[in-house]
Amino acid sequence: MHDDCLTFDLICFDLDGTLVDTASEIAEAVNLALETHGIDRRPVAEITLLIGAGTADLMRRLLERLVQEQPALAPRAQLPGLLQTLDGCYARTTGTLARPYPGCAQALADLRAAGLRLACVTNKEIRHARAVLQATQLDAWFDLTVGGDSLPHKKPDARVLQHVATALGTSTLRTAHVGDSSTDVLAARNAGVAAWAVPYGYNAGRPIEEARPDRIFQTLGEVAAHVLALRRTAP
Repeated sequence: MHDDCLTFDLICFDLDGTLVDTASEIAEAVNLALETHGIDRRPVAEITLLIGAGTADLMRRLLERLVQEQPALAPRAQLPGLLQTLDGCYARTTGTLARPYPGCAQALADLRAAGLRLACVTNKEIRHARAVLQATQLDAWFDLTVGGDSLPHKKPDARVLQHVATALGTSTLRTAHVGDSSTDVLAARNAGVAAWAVPYGYNAGRPIEEARPDRIFQTLGEVAAHVLALRRTAP
């Protein structure tokens, strides 16, 4: 999709790794859950590479790796029990270490001031997503927040961003989605919205260029500047 001639009414943002750096608090919750079940802590960098599809997916993949490395852990590395523990642990750590990326709040403020609708669309469970947004004081900027358990499907399913556009009264042609991962790029492509990316998030350690987004912005401030420039030059 080429957006040089388009103006936008709706900008959707991923949460973890796009708006807010949450890797430390997610990793701490995971390690607290592991310790509760008698399993040694894992490096923050290892857990960070698993962020993107929600905590349930993260824990499932981590446990598969743990059992492959240490088969004797299988009796303790049971997904249902660890997920229940993780939910409680993450409720305790959510928002405690999260930090908005530089310029995040100002970019959102600039977009809202120009009349844009804004949505936060994440695969994080909705209760945790709302807690992060509230703790970082970003919640007031969004017209809609959609979590990984808000709908019967989640990113990269096309219906997620299509639902957001419909709910906020605009078309997918005038919508852009900003994310940090190949999941976000694919979600945008599937939904027919502009696929924009930032390079500093949690794309499983891979350069975001490999996902071939329509545009890569170094900062959220650049996203806002681009959108506002298009609006100023629109006929």
